[in-house]
Amino acid sequence: MLDLENLPALAKKNEKNVKAAFDRIRRKKPKDLDDLVFSLHEEAFGQIDCLECANCCRSLGPRLTDKDIERLAKRERLKPSDWVLRYARVDEDGDYVFREMPCPFLAADNYCVVYEDRPKACREYPHTDRRKFVQLLNLTLANRATCPAVLQIADKLSEKF
Repeated sequence: MLDLENLPALAKKNEKNVKAAFDRIRRKKPKDLDDLVFSLHEEAFGQIDCLECANCCRSLGPRLTDKDIERLAKRERLKPSDWVLRYARVDEDGDYVFREMPCPFLAADNYCVVYEDRPKACREYPHTDRRKFVQLLNLTLANRATCPAVLQIADKLSEKF
């Protein structure tokens, strides 16, 4: 069972080493970084089941694009403006996010009831399988406290650098 309650403390524990390693990565920009991170991503998600965790769906409010809202509104058979009134709010950055967390589309069994139409931010999370990973180091550092797979990936990456 995942220890999600202690995840922020675990992330804080090694944060200094990870930050230092990420600074070295920024300076060196290793050519094989994307391949290495993708390999660590595959390893981590081979061990960690998102359906057991769903911590991102419980605690992170994804930014909702206009296309996300249109797609989700269509799924719910609502006008986009009505969908926004029901499910969204504007955050401090002026972006639409879910009105409440956990995500209103997270089922009791941790399945996403709108999985095929989920927001772009949800599709891409936790970003550890994307190219140009060097551009995502700050985001990865922050995501260590939410996603146990990101914690594992970042900590292993810091051991290598």
